[in-house]
Amino acid sequence: MASGSSVRNGRVALFAAAAAIGGFLFGFDSAVVNGAVFGIQRTFHASSVGTGFAVASILIGCALGALSAGRLADALGRRPVMVISAIIFALTAVWTGLSGSELTFTLARFVSGIAVGAASVVSPAYTAEISPPAVRGRLSSLQQLGIVIGIFVALLSDHLLALSAGGANGLLWLRLEAWRWMFLVELAPSLLFGVAALLIPESPRYLVSAKRDADALRVLRLIDRAASEADVATIRSTIDTDRKPRFADLRDSNGKILPIVWIGTGLSVLQQFVGINSVFYYGDMLWQSVGFTSSDSLRNNVITGVINVGATLVAMRFVDRAGRRPLLLWGSLGMAATLGVLVIAFATAQTVAGHVVLSKTAGVVALLSANLYVFAFGMSWGPVVWVLLGEMFPNSIRGAAMAAAVFAQWIANWLVTISFPPIVSGAGPAAAYGGYALFSLGSFFFVKRWVRETNGRALEEA
Repeated sequence: MASGSSVRNGRVALFAAAAAIGGFLFGFDSAVVNGAVFGIQRTFHASSVGTGFAVASILIGCALGALSAGRLADALGRRPVMVISAIIFALTAVWTGLSGSELTFTLARFVSGIAVGAASVVSPAYTAEISPPAVRGRLSSLQQLGIVIGIFVALLSDHLLALSAGGANGLLWLRLEAWRWMFLVELAPSLLFGVAALLIPESPRYLVSAKRDADALRVLRLIDRAASEADVATIRSTIDTDRKPRFADLRDSNGKILPIVWIGTGLSVLQQFVGINSVFYYGDMLWQSVGFTSSDSLRNNVITGVINVGATLVAMRFVDRAGRRPLLLWGSLGMAATLGVLVIAFATAQTVAGHVVLSKTAGVVALLSANLYVFAFGMSWGPVVWVLLGEMFPNSIRGAAMAAAVFAQWIANWLVTISFPPIVSGAGPAAAYGGYALFSLGSFFFVKRWVRETNGRALEEA
């Protein structure tokens, strides 16, 4: 496609924004449990191990959703998979909020994870495929902006609902506890996502792969008035017309995994191993454990959510100007440095009755460092990895490769989520953040050695 005055940037932005509602639900559904943890524990009399599994169960569903979504999107189209995801989001919002036991709650979270995993694959793939190269980085970043706004709205709504009810277990409308409403409010954006997915056009690259060239050209002309049959032919030349992409395509003639797949998977795993979700899943629990009150902890979470949104806006401004690699490299160094300060703050804290307690000064330093760490992540590894995953794979393997990379990402997320509570209770917060600091430093060298710039390249050049 052309990238000049003929491109309908406003229309493309609307299509990308509609897909990014999936990112919003991804963020909301992932983070909403933060403010509900103590309410769930009290309602179901759950152990810390049981609660940790309930929190992490969504991630197993995410991994399965990510693994299957790419192939479904290649078989059915991007739009139908987004609609299916929206339906699952809506149903599980009600199911989770009305769960009568820890088992049914955990099962509901697992099923909701399937929708999150599917949205994490299909929404960015769709955006990458309908965006002109000149603005693809910015538009692909809408996925991460949707995620961080979803996280922020989840943390804010958790805080407001808990305040209104006098705590997570306080009663609100229909005599349901506040923590239940934290999940039920997700029904509204779920329905919005479903309607938006029905209104946007199908990806032209999917249409070409499905041998619907006339429909593909029509969609291309919605995006770019100057689009022609030659653009369809360019897309056609990069697609294997004999069969749909398979996971077997991710191997070379010798049976080895293609290097580009390893690189994409490495990016996905490192995005999680730097530990960002220890803040978004366990922020309330962490800050209360080191001396902050419940109200202060929830307020800290809201502040963190605001910073995360602001950082993502910074990334959107610079991702097409500075490029993908520079943002990742600076982000890696920023995360390593701020996590290092957190390690020092927690390592030098006092231990009272078996619990780490920060002094007032150390508490301020830790809070500032944690938020600077979130900023460093939010302006780099948060959005840029999603941009790269949408750009770096050849058309012929994009669906399967993204599914494999995002599957690995969710498994890595699960490992971080399930391991954080026992590490903190056993060795202390300094040990957890020390490990994340090492991975952040390692991510710098990984990008330096293996990741190449994709800024400004057409997807057909991948």
